[in-house]
This record gives sequence, structure tokens and C-alpha cells, in this order.
Amino acid sequence: MFSRRALLVTGGASILVLGGSYAALSAMSNIAPAQEPWRRATQGLGDPRLNAAAYAILAPSPHNLQPWMIRLEGDDSLTLFCDLDRRLPETDPPDRQTTIGLGAFLELLRQAAAEQGHRLYITPFPEGEPGERLDDRPIAHVRFVEDASVERDALFGYALKRRTARRKFDPGRPVPPDRLAALMDISNALPGLDAIKVDGTSQPETVSWLRDICRRAWEIELRKPETCHESSYLTRIGAKQINANPDGIYLAGPMMEAYRMTGLLTQDSMDEIGSTAWEATLSTYNGLIDSAPTFLWFTTPGNSRAEQLASGAVWIRLQLAAAAVGVGFQPLSQVLEEYSEMVEPFAEIHDRFNVTLPGRIQGLFRLGYAGGQPPSPRWPLESRIIT
Repeated sequence: MFSRRALLVTGGASILVLGGSYAALSAMSNIAPAQEPWRRATQGLGDPRLNAAAYAILAPSPHNLQPWMIRLEGDDSLTLFCDLDRRLPETDPPDRQTTIGLGAFLELLRQAAAEQGHRLYITPFPEGEPGERLDDRPIAHVRFVEDASVERDALFGYALKRRTARRKFDPGRPVPPDRLAALMDISNALPGLDAIKVDGTSQPETVSWLRDICRRAWEIELRKPETCHESSYLTRIGAKQINANPDGIYLAGPMMEAYRMTGLLTQDSMDEIGSTAWEATLSTYNGLIDSAPTFLWFTTPGNSRAEQLASGAVWIRLQLAAAAVGVGFQPLSQVLEEYSEMVEPFAEIHDRFNVTLPGRIQGLFRLGYAGGQPPSPRWPLESRIIT
């Protein structure tokens, strides 16, 4: 998070204070307990619903808040709810992104169930679609039916390899057109998603424009006190915080342990607009944006809750397809957020791509090539079950 200059000024002293032991810091930065659900997903739990849910809880969600809660019903069904305390009222006031995350959960659930020879019958919003915000009504009712003829999804083979890229890409290495086309074709090959349009580009002028608007939107989010605060206090710094709360925005590794232990990097310092930590946060994310050689986005004809759930299926399928073709993938969601300060860039990007309301760009991503990424922290399955 800190700039190279900040590291040169303060980092050496920090590590000296800690005894200069990089090995000790590495040992302290172990977040394996928070990553355990990725390993446990492959272990059978004696119930096809739980077996599938063990994969579904690995789905992406805004700020990695994992808002899903499930209630098992009878011998063959479950109901999915949103944990209303795991929404983002400042950065996602209409709960659009949260709904997309719940849609990604359902798509992974479907894929995992098919792998076990079960077909899912999913009824979205069985008690009616929520209005301006999600409420305590169920998101979906799901019935599992054993069916040996159910078609398995080739993308499921990448469920445990799927990653969100949090490193810079090689800006001079765009995704080749044939690979980009293959990614879009693979991801959209599902009945019922044909109304959702996926597009992408490595064209330099458009990429430059997208980098610029993404930087502007990111700075708007970071300069607004309420949205900055929301993200700062959902940031987990170092292994102790990450393992205790395996959700939110995580900062792991020996250097983060050093910054945390010496007080150079805290939630409070990140929340102070203009501070060194705040400036480093801005600079670091700008660097990720500016390294993007290729962009991808998808659009729905409307913006109903059902379309948002379907968008979650497209979202996760795109990321799985990116893993399949060896491409790094990271969402850049700020410009699609819906609060007053974001009105202008929100309108600009929709105008640029000829999307007329109520149509909506539901997802925007940077694509490229970088090194390997570790799996993100997750709450264990048992914590997501309503008993």
C-alpha cells in the first residue's frame, strides 16, 4: 500500500524495530486458516446440497463480504437469503452489486450440483422481488433433483483456480483477439443469458479512455468520506485480522505485517483523506488501473433484480473462462456505483458504449497477464448456514 518513497523513508526503520527478521514476518503472515474453505470444498459432506454449497461460498462478492446465508429444507431443497448486515450502503446503495454476488453464488451452486449428478430448479425471489434495497425475503429457493443426464459445465474445472488479480499487468501485453473472443464465447454459453451482451477491447484509444474514467471514479470514491470510511474499516491488515475476519479487503504478506505492527498502516490512517496511507492507497490502485492493456464489460437490457442475479452468473462465468484461457481478471466497479458524486462518470461510460437506461453496464473488468495469485479468505461453510 505504501509508495516506494514512503518505504525508503520509514520502512527500513520499521523492519529494524521488528528485529530485521523477514523470516519471522513471513511466518506471522500465514493466512492459511482463512483460505481453508478452498481446500475443504473438495471434501464430501454427506449431503449434495452441502457439497455444492462448499463451492458456492467461494463465489466473488463486493468487498468480499460473502452475504449469502442458506437454510436447508426437507431432504432436497435450500433457500438462499442475503445477510443484510453484509451489504455496502455507501458504495452500493441500491444493493445491485450485492445481488450480483448472490447470483454468482447460485451459478457456482448449479455447477457444483451438476458435477454430482444433480439438476437444480431455481426459483428467484419466491416471495417477490425486493424494491430499492434488498430485504429479509428469500433471494431464491433451490430444489436438488438427482439426474444422471444433467450436463456438466466445463468451466467448473476452474472453480478452485479462479482468482481476482491484485497485481499490475504487463501493459504492453494485451489479451490477443482470439483469446478474448474465446473467453467471451465460453462464458456466455448458457441458456437464458443470451440477452446479456459481453464486449471487450484492447484498442489503445478506448483502453486509454477507460483507464482515465476508472481513475477518476476511483478518486471520487476515495475522496468521499462515507465511501472511504466504509472501505477502510472493511480492510483487514495482516494475518491476525484476516484470520479473525476472513472477509473484506485483505492486505497480507510480511511487509504488511511490518506496517501494521509499527502503526504505519491502520484502518484509521487509511480513512484520513490526504494522509500518507490514503495517498498510497490511491497511488497503488491507480497503478493497477494504468497497467490494464485490455478491458471487458457486459450489459443487461434492463436492471431488474432478476437481471442482476443473471449478471452474477455471467460475472463468475467470465472469471472462470479467464482462468481457463490463462488471463488475469479484476473488476473495476467504482464507475458503475450509484450515488450523487458518481453521476457524471456513470453517465459518461454508459453514453460511450451506447447503453440507454434502464439498460445497465453490470460489470467492468481489467484483463491482462501477471503472476499467480493466492485464493481470497473465506468464512467456513458452517458459518453461512441458518440453523
